[in-house]
Amino acid sequence: MITIEYQLPKETIARYRLSLAREGTDPYGETTICSQPETAAPFLHRVLESYDREVVGSLFLSHNQRAIGHTLAYIGTLTQAPAEPRGLLLPALLANASSVILFHNHPSGDPTPSTDDINLTQRVAAAGNILGVKVLDHIILGEEPTYTSLWKTNPW
Repeated sequence: MITIEYQLPKETIARYRLSLAREGTDPYGETTICSQPETAAPFLHRVLESYDREVVGSLFLSHNQRAIGHTLAYIGTLTQAPAEPRGLLLPALLANASSVILFHNHPSGDPTPSTDDINLTQRVAAAGNILGVKVLDHIILGEEPTYTSLWKTNPW
């Protein structure tokens, strides 16, 4: 009897494929141009209205600043949602977004930014500059209809 053994080459690495899964649609409203917080905040309030804890995400915009999608990247606790740039920018890259608006809610209803909010915004904006995805704003949502635009209050 002859036995033939096959051995994999010693130097192999795994191969992966990354894709973006469409989970459905959300009605945006009158216009999908949302380069300003006044046009993005009402939509984002509807997206996050059912959450009783902090949720951090990004709204994807095309080159002409039309909304093309969004992701809820991190769901945290009542008072915090640890987030990092990669989770906010990777879906935007996969969606071929030109720019993003970061967003998160404060379940307390007070949209005053914390030091952590400002630091995260600066980190994501710096990473976005390297990757070619401009961070236009970071909107903190409080009790509807209140919100804070970090770009307007503390530009980076």
